[in-house]
Amino acid sequence: MVVTAFLWCAFGLALLIGGAELIVRGGTEVASRFGVPQLVIGLTIVAIGTSTPELAVGVDAALRGEGELAVGNIVGTNMVNILLILGLSALIRPLAIRMQVIRMDLPVIVLASLMLLAMAWDGKLSRTEGAVLAGAALIYTGLILHGARRESRRARAEAAPGSVAEPAPPATGQTVRSLVLLVAGIAIVVIGADWMVGGAVKLARHWGVSDAFIGLTIVAIGTSAPELVTTVISTIRDTRDIAIGNLLGSSVYNILLILGVTCLVPADGIPVGAELIRVDIPLMTGAALLCLPVFVTGRQVTRAEGALFVAAYAAYFAYLLTARV
Repeated sequence: MVVTAFLWCAFGLALLIGGAELIVRGGTEVASRFGVPQLVIGLTIVAIGTSTPELAVGVDAALRGEGELAVGNIVGTNMVNILLILGLSALIRPLAIRMQVIRMDLPVIVLASLMLLAMAWDGKLSRTEGAVLAGAALIYTGLILHGARRESRRARAEAAPGSVAEPAPPATGQTVRSLVLLVAGIAIVVIGADWMVGGAVKLARHWGVSDAFIGLTIVAIGTSAPELVTTVISTIRDTRDIAIGNLLGSSVYNILLILGVTCLVPADGIPVGAELIRVDIPLMTGAALLCLPVFVTGRQVTRAEGALFVAAYAAYFAYLLTARV
């Protein structure tokens, strides 16, 4: 039984990673052909694309009545994103922080974390609270797009006439190919999520641990694989805006969009366990707050600060293994 459950998790994870890659590639190609700035692609297309495994896992878990796994997955994934992946990226090469990230994206991830903490305090996330979270995701996306259009207009106004080339109209064949990648990626992610959640639930039952623990560990690390791959590759290729934008944007969308939509699925809401409320969600909020002084001081994440982030995640993971099993 255990071997079979592990195989379902492994096959499901492989499909999640492969499907997310297709979604990111297709979405990025479509956006870039229409002249969308790199930071906006990282904060929206790539962030949502790499969060599709969390969405598929959350919805599937909610339909199965395993709501705590869905919440644990979101909290655990954000801990991986903010502490482990961001820290590893800074260890590879110090991360420069743009003012747009400090002014909007950093406050939003802190606010989203505080919203989740407040909503979960009574032990349940209702459909109404899910709608509020999803609505906040739409507002956040609108602010990103509005800021990008304003920056684009300012750049064109400051440039000499004729010096800024208009983006070439996308070729129909290429656009269709990119859309096919998007659709195929979504289908693969949905199948992968069903397999992975099924295997994870069987492991939880066999080991006698909670669904929240499985969500915080195995599922969270597994569904964070697309963010890890995207961030490390963009760091090595020096496309830094995509690296930072992907991590912050993905963490924001995990709470607002992914968890918001997940809460809309069950009629009676999603239960939130006491340990998630007392320990994990506050620690996730603390990780977001930790970014404030780190990002603002010198407007970069240094290698030493990256090492601090990685050490913090290692301590949290050690706590989960020793105190929650």
